[in-house]
Amino acid sequence: MSFRDNATALSATMGKRLDLTRRALVKDLVMPVVLLAFAGYLAFGIVTMDVPEGTSFPGPGFFPGIIAAGLALFAALLVARAVRDARSAPREEAGSEEAKRVGVDWRSLAWIVGGFAAFIALLKVLGWIIGAGLLFWAIARGFGERRHLMSLIVGFTTSSLAYIAFDMLLGMSLPSGILGWGF
Repeated sequence: MSFRDNATALSATMGKRLDLTRRALVKDLVMPVVLLAFAGYLAFGIVTMDVPEGTSFPGPGFFPGIIAAGLALFAALLVARAVRDARSAPREEAGSEEAKRVGVDWRSLAWIVGGFAAFIALLKVLGWIIGAGLLFWAIARGFGERRHLMSLIVGFTTSSLAYIAFDMLLGMSLPSGILGWGF
């Protein structure tokens, strides 16, 4: 199966027009509603949080505030895109050859879910760098990437940089696994 045969990835990345109707518009608005609900939950938590007197900047609500604002911004952009797409989409007959239903690519889903399951199960043993690198590779594979060596290199590089940033710069411990040799 090639990347071009994966209807889910193809429609998501290539912008192929599918049967956009009112039902499709409602489906396109589900994710923005979820994002706004989560942003509202974060905002409520920030407002009701007990912050001790004398807490210096940035404080405990700073980063959740940035995340809530980002979620609200992404939700607004998704709503604008959904409305724009619904207005500009040509009406297609339900039986026409161009109107296609997008199904689930079970092989891609298995690579992604299996990658997450293996990451969760093996994180303590493999450690962050190896585990997250392999997770990146599995997800890239699930999305149709065929350059496996390149995916592994990018995954290990990214996970190594994240390890350095969290463990060494921020002082937050990530599992070192077999690379830690007990240190």
